[in-house]
Amino acid sequence: MDNRFKFMGCAAAACLLFFGVANASVDALKIRWSELRPEGVEVPATAGAAETNQGETLSWDLKGKTIELTGYLLPVDREGDLVYEFMLLPWGGLCAHVPPPPPNQTVHVTSERPYRLSEIYEPVSISGVLKPGLETTQLFVLDGVTVIESGYSVGRARVAKAVDIAAPAKMTPWNFLKK
Repeated sequence: MDNRFKFMGCAAAACLLFFGVANASVDALKIRWSELRPEGVEVPATAGAAETNQGETLSWDLKGKTIELTGYLLPVDREGDLVYEFMLLPWGGLCAHVPPPPPNQTVHVTSERPYRLSEIYEPVSISGVLKPGLETTQLFVLDGVTVIESGYSVGRARVAKAVDIAAPAKMTPWNFLKK
């Protein structure tokens, strides 16, 4: 009887050691939005997808790397307050009358688990493997339907509410109403 407890204790310790080492080896590289643009490429704040040369302005250096990025969640596929798929943007407040960010500043995210959304354009941090490549998605925003072209995707992403926001503050065309 005593040997079984020793064996179970050793097995449990081995599992903890294995999973601890496995998690430590997948540390995500924290990146900023500027790192999604190749060196020397500046994007005007008002540029939309049609005003940029998307294929040449993606950063292929980050392809296949596990990254962590903070931004604002714009739901694509949701059921109530559960979000399964979303766009991660450098700022919140996108509406159908304002050009979306350029593709190299837009990440199409499919979450590992449904994320419980507490507010629209909620600041979140994602981590997962970054894949450059253009995708077009049509979705409903605050005041209508819009088409957003993303330059990157992250599948099976881990998503968490952002505590320390490294992304720019929320920008909306309705800020004048707060004055």
